[in-house]
Amino acid sequence: MKGVRLPQRRVEALLAEADVRPGGERDWDLQVHDQRLYARLLARGSLGLGESYMDGWWDARALDELLVRLLRAGLERRVHGIGEIRDVLLARLANPQSPRRSREVARRHYDLGNDLYAAMLGRRMVYSCGYWRQAADLDAAQEAKLDLVCRKLGLRPGMRVLDIGCGWGEALEYAARRYGIEGVGVTISAEQAGHARRLCAGLPVEIRLQDYRELDEPFDAVFSIGMFEHVGVRNYREYFEVVRRCLVARADAGPGLFLLHSIGGNASVRRTDPWIARYIFPNSMLPSAAQVTAACEGLFVIEDWHNFGADYDRTLQAWRDNIEAAWARLDARYDERFRRMWRFYLAGAMATFRCRRSQLWQIVLSPHGVPGGYLATR
Repeated sequence: MKGVRLPQRRVEALLAEADVRPGGERDWDLQVHDQRLYARLLARGSLGLGESYMDGWWDARALDELLVRLLRAGLERRVHGIGEIRDVLLARLANPQSPRRSREVARRHYDLGNDLYAAMLGRRMVYSCGYWRQAADLDAAQEAKLDLVCRKLGLRPGMRVLDIGCGWGEALEYAARRYGIEGVGVTISAEQAGHARRLCAGLPVEIRLQDYRELDEPFDAVFSIGMFEHVGVRNYREYFEVVRRCLVARADAGPGLFLLHSIGGNASVRRTDPWIARYIFPNSMLPSAAQVTAACEGLFVIEDWHNFGADYDRTLQAWRDNIEAAWARLDARYDERFRRMWRFYLAGAMATFRCRRSQLWQIVLSPHGVPGGYLATR
């Protein structure tokens, strides 16, 4: 009996450091439904935390606030499962974002179903952080973000623009209608490509099912919104080389600017959280500022670096509200275990941004430097 209770005592002591009490009355307190939880957490770390929530072994009324407290206490650095050790070794020995492996995230995440994303993302199917500076709701924040991208790049009629990782086509559709550009969007998701082609029908926009590494043609401007998180540190340099060879500077079209919109981390890593890697974004990782600058050194001048990561917490809360209101009308394939997985994913993402563990960067780069200097847009 003493051996059975030892894991519980150890976990309760760790949780106390985060001001979390099993069975407590506060919204962020852990409600344990299965006593096997304690041993599972010690054996499998963050992977066990997420999996046990999916299995219904525990709950918390304010899941995001519980995860905030665990992160602020740094408990994920105190408990490591065997799977995390394996992931570290694989990240060092292999290239998880090779052309063959990179398509796994499309199959397992972006191709889940357009109905799911349409219900969650709002009127514009934009799966990245909104810009809430003057916005009162999600749709306004997403439109403000798209307009911010266009203004930072100085888009104007007749420019040929590339979108690397074009998602469901919203950014190119917006740029073509509002700024009169011609565009090419590439994605490795068949579901996204099909939707984007329908959305952009009748516009001078081409949507391709294509890996970014295959690109080699001229564009006046390039942007990439929420795709760099899938590139991987082994491929950062090649990614920037691809952009560099595609950008041209023309007297009538500007200096050839590239805007990178990406989540970023505060420290350099070579892998992602094991639960995220297994259930949400396989083969993903968040870049650090050091990794970004090293990868683009000698290729680009960094003209502007804009961090509005705090806006992502608000964006995620809006997505959570949308999807929670929609579950009843969605397809039965999104069963209860899937719903719990999705709730844990959104709550965990909120927690990382609320703790400022994760950032949201918009970085503007030019091949040779903007003559006279770049005027930053906010």
